[in-house]
Amino acid sequence: MEADCLSSWRLLDSRKVHVTPWFDVSEDTVIRPDGVEDVYHHVVTPGSVTVVALDADERVMVTRQWIYTHNGAQWRLPSGGVDQGDADPRAAAIRELAEETGLHAARWEEIGVVHEADSLTNHVDHIFLATELTMGTPRPGVGESDLDLHWLPFQEALALVTTRKIRHAGSAYGLLSVGVTRRQHTNSTDGACSPS
Repeated sequence: MEADCLSSWRLLDSRKVHVTPWFDVSEDTVIRPDGVEDVYHHVVTPGSVTVVALDADERVMVTRQWIYTHNGAQWRLPSGGVDQGDADPRAAAIRELAEETGLHAARWEEIGVVHEADSLTNHVDHIFLATELTMGTPRPGVGESDLDLHWLPFQEALALVTTRKIRHAGSAYGLLSVGVTRRQHTNSTDGACSPS
């Protein structure tokens, strides 16, 4: 059945049942697509950003940090939340990259978005490619004192995804997207006719 032939969810009422500085929990009274009235609880967030910071030597900045909610250290790309003071996700990405790593980029490209835990939250992770990098001084935020920074050759960073060592969705998406784009570019260049 075509998706546009399905009845949509209808919102009757919404109220916040829990509020934190980082997210809200909403309780919505809805009519489901099957016509039945129900209550839907979900987490509302301003979203986050993840940055593939690629330098002129084809190295990627990768971080390692203890992630409280998963009770273990994780590899991931520089990432963080979109703050209230950020004009847009790109501004958040610029800020997060500078804070966590000290890096500044002359070129920015949004390469995609990741919807995470769709049944639970509206959370969207905006993924950016940052290039033409210069180094400054990191200014890690609260809770980031254990953040370790690592420059890895791009293929080694990509291998962290394929060997299941990167489990952060935005980081995996970012590295795989850049890897696919680079492969497509290489293939099209290899297939081009050389000038006579």
